[in-house]
Amino acid sequence: MTINLVLTDDHPLVLHGLQQLFAAEADLNVLACCSDGNSSLQAVARHRPDILLLDLKMPGLNGLQVLRELHKRDLHPKVVLLTAALDEDEVLDAIQLGVRGVVLKEMAPQLLIQCIRKVSAGGQWLEKNSVRRALEKLLKRESALQTLAPLLTPREIDMIRLVARGNSNKQIAEQRHISEGTVKVHLHNIFDKLQLKNRVALTLYAQNNGLV
Repeated sequence: MTINLVLTDDHPLVLHGLQQLFAAEADLNVLACCSDGNSSLQAVARHRPDILLLDLKMPGLNGLQVLRELHKRDLHPKVVLLTAALDEDEVLDAIQLGVRGVVLKEMAPQLLIQCIRKVSAGGQWLEKNSVRRALEKLLKRESALQTLAPLLTPREIDMIRLVARGNSNKQIAEQRHISEGTVKVHLHNIFDKLQLKNRVALTLYAQNNGLV
């Protein structure tokens, strides 16, 4: 059975290398090669491939943004992410968005071919170390949220995450469409409830509990 592919990577040499790799496999057929997220979306809509091989880190629409757009447009190819590096939050986002395969660019080309065949057949192929760390972080986060739920409001938990990501009161106010005064009130309540003295302590608390 032929597996039809759309390839997306912003590096021409990588795209050319992938084309050459798949051309040697009788069951793999490349329908389109794309250099950015927008052209990838267009190619998926036009060709309806079995597999979308998608670079994670691209200028403009990155891989995760392309996945979200696919869902909005009711396009559902099986997706394999190809990336040089992957952090825990990206793994969690990718899994939640339905990615079936994750392959690091440093892996042997033959493993990518195996991944595509396995995903096409309905299986999963996920980079084990990144997935393990992501799931550990998810479990830690869920545990922390269960502990905090009786103590903090959802808005206060959101504030903790925003502070821990380095946002100022003004930036938080702009992102959440509230006043700086309201942000200060939330933070005062959070410091009081958690018995913390400042933003540094709050950031450490968030990091230690997997909230960021």
